Amino acid sequence: MAGAACVMGLLLVAEPSEARAAQFGPEVTNTSSYVVKIEAPEVEVHTAANTSSAKAGTVKRGQTYQVLSQAEAGWVKIQAEDAAGYIRVPGNASLVEKTSQKVDESVKKRRETVEYALQFVGGKYVYGGTDPNSGVDCSGFTRYVMAKAASISLPHSSGGQSSYGREVTVDQMRPGDLLFYSSGSRINHVAMYIGDGQIVHASTERTGIKTSPYNYRKPVKIVSLL
Repeated sequence: MAGAACVMGLLLVAEPSEARAAQFGPEVTNTSSYVVKIEAPEVEVHTAANTSSAKAGTVKRGQTYQVLSQAEAGWVKIQAEDAAGYIRVPGNASLVEKTSQKVDESVKKRRETVEYALQFVGGKYVYGGTDPNSGVDCSGFTRYVMAKAASISLPHSSGGQSSYGREVTVDQMRPGDLLFYSSGSRINHVAMYIGDGQIVHASTERTGIKTSPYNYRKPVKIVSLL
C-alpha cells in the first residue's frame, strides 16, 4: 500500500474449500417449464378445470402450448389463441418438460475475481509495488486484481479505495468484497474476502501475498464493488 505499511496477519495458506465455494451462491440455476402438444383431432378449452364449465375455445392436433399452471385430475391451464383456459391432458395431449439454465453473472464475476486473486498467493510483498507478478503492496494488489479480473479502476491507496463501492456489513459480505483495516483513525490496509471467513491480501515483506482469517484484525469498513 502506498503511503502506509501493511500490518502482518496470521499466516494461513489454504486451498478454496467447498464451504467457501458455497458462499458464492448458485452460479447456474436450472428452471423447468412444461408445454402440451395436442394429439387429439380437436380438444375443447374450458374456463375451469372440469367438463361442466363453459367452453372457451378449441385447440387442434399438432399445436403446442405453454402450460401456465397445472390443476388436479390431469387438467392444465394453457394460453390458447383467444383466451387462457383449461384442457385435460390424458388422451388429448402429451405433457413435455423443458429445462433451461440461467447464469447469474454477478456470482460468476465474484468467482472469477477470487480465483484470479488466489493464483498470486505466495507472491512477494513490495512496498509501492503495483504488479503481483513482480511484487505488490496491499492496495496495489487489490487494485491490480479488480482491474484485471473485473475491469474496475481503483486508486493505489487503501484509504482511497475505501470510498468506492457500496458499504456492507460482515453478515452481508460476499467473496470479492474489499475489507479495510485501520491503525487509529487512519485506514492503512485492504484485503479481499474470498469466502469461508478468509481474506487474501499482500500482507508484509516477510509473509508476502497470503490468506488469513478476515478478523485477524477488526475490519473498519467493507465495500462491495461487484
